[in-house]
Amino acid sequence: MLWGEVYKLRTGSVALGVQAGWQLGYGDMSRGRDGGFDYLVKLLLIGDSGVGKSCLLLRFSDDTFTPSFITTIGIDFKIRTVEMNGRRCKLQIWDTAGQERFRTITTAYYRGAMGILLIYDVTDEDSFANIRVWMRQIDQYAGENVNKVLIGNKCDLSEERQVSTEQGAALAQEYGIPFFETSAKQSIQVNTAFEALAEAVIHRAIAEERSRPGSTGTVVPGPKGSKSRSGGGGGCC
Repeated sequence: MLWGEVYKLRTGSVALGVQAGWQLGYGDMSRGRDGGFDYLVKLLLIGDSGVGKSCLLLRFSDDTFTPSFITTIGIDFKIRTVEMNGRRCKLQIWDTAGQERFRTITTAYYRGAMGILLIYDVTDEDSFANIRVWMRQIDQYAGENVNKVLIGNKCDLSEERQVSTEQGAALAQEYGIPFFETSAKQSIQVNTAFEALAEAVIHRAIAEERSRPGSTGTVVPGPKGSKSRSGGGGGCC
């Protein structure tokens, strides 16, 4: 698989993927044997349509930005490998459609998410209010202890801002999760947010592995096709 390859999973193929068992949610946060990485971390982006989820993903994965608004249909998928604390971490990142009509499709991907980025647009107060709706979706469909971060995107549009930094920070504090304001256009705090979440997932998974009876203290690959043993780690990174 080529790094940065994009998969456009349309409605039909997503449904087939869920039935075939290769949707997000299978396999452990594990060390790759010969895959060129030490850890695999599965992340999910959620939020209203138009908040910039796809732009953030494109900025993080390919360091590019497009001003054209392209609505995500179903699910998009990208991969990036980063160095973290001397280890190669393969991030498998899923970008979900924000439209209500795709909600049934995208909720199928919550189960295996190890970390979730909740994204709103600082120039759109409704998208900020709807974070509570997305949090309820996480509570209903995601793993009990999945790691989460709150992201206020488009922070470069100061003159159009409707949601203050203080409002974002207060909501994140209410949920006990980290908070970042980002700009995909100007590449502000994008890498920081993704990597902070990935690092928290790794730390949590290692701690859980070490706490299991008979554990050797390392995270090792599960059997091929096995389901994830956990959805993530405590609401805060």
